Amino acid sequence: MKRLRDPRVLIGLAVTVVCLWLALRGVDFGTVGRTMARANWPLLILGSAPWYVLSIYLRALRWRHLTDPIAPIETGPLFRATAVGFMANNLIPLRVGEVIRAWYLARETGRNGTALFGTVVLERVIDSAVFLVMVGGIIGVYGAARLGSGGLAMGAPLLLILSAPMGFVVALRIWPARVSNTVEAVVRPLSEPVAVRLGTAVRSFAGGLGAISRGGHLFWIALHSVLIWGVASVIPFYVGLVAMDVDLGSASRTLAASFVLLTAVGIAVAIPSAPGFFGPYHLACRAALALFGVGESTAVAVGTLTHAVFWVTMTLLGLAVLRGRRTSLHDLEEHSQVEDLGGPPASR
Repeated sequence: MKRLRDPRVLIGLAVTVVCLWLALRGVDFGTVGRTMARANWPLLILGSAPWYVLSIYLRALRWRHLTDPIAPIETGPLFRATAVGFMANNLIPLRVGEVIRAWYLARETGRNGTALFGTVVLERVIDSAVFLVMVGGIIGVYGAARLGSGGLAMGAPLLLILSAPMGFVVALRIWPARVSNTVEAVVRPLSEPVAVRLGTAVRSFAGGLGAISRGGHLFWIALHSVLIWGVASVIPFYVGLVAMDVDLGSASRTLAASFVLLTAVGIAVAIPSAPGFFGPYHLACRAALALFGVGESTAVAVGTLTHAVFWVTMTLLGLAVLRGRRTSLHDLEEHSQVEDLGGPPASR
């Protein structure tokens, strides 16, 4: 209950409410219901859920190459920690899944939680780089023709925002001591303990950057990233469009719409919202499918069902891991802060 009084939670709830209002504005709920009722449910579920599970496995494989400079870790613990992190983002406010991933893996392997959290941050930077390419491609293909100069003007700052994490990583790689000391100095006037912990985290993160400078690791990180975003994450959207009989004229056009949907949703869920991405996810689907002439009611139906399959699959997978490892949601909530990431020193 204490978390519900956090102003950041209230902001997330407000964002969700506004996004839901925008997504549902002008929608014919009768059309939404009929579209969902005639969906091919076996295709929707069996054609989507396994790909979500595969995406978790691919993330675990990629994470292994990021954690290897810290300590060798088997794929099993990485898979379980990733599944628990995604589930946490669906159920617990404040998007704490990334912290929980690191804490859960540290608890299971006995490694340093702060150092592991640095690899999680690095993973997010890599995903930002992928989105930078995807957004740039979509703006190039659809910007001038569909969005007009206003759309391109909006896309420019978006690309800049996505580039910021990459700039931070480059600076940290070149000047690790200077960057960590600067971060610590900026935060110290606000809180000395937080500044010390953050400085330690940045230095641990800098140590983990070795993964992206090693040829073998770099190759596999790049390959897994392509498989995550170019295959496992896009197929559920393609399946959703086909299962709901959304006719876009050709398979190639449906595939293009699937990539645009994935990119729009990926950007939307990055903004603060309630757990589970309700609202931003649906608004992104409506906006993306509008580029392809899909009506708002049909687009909301697609967003509702694809989101439902994603949410249920990821949540059940994480809960299954918790049950198998005798961990409760309460345990996760109790260790969802960065200061909970301490642990034994990392070792090779």
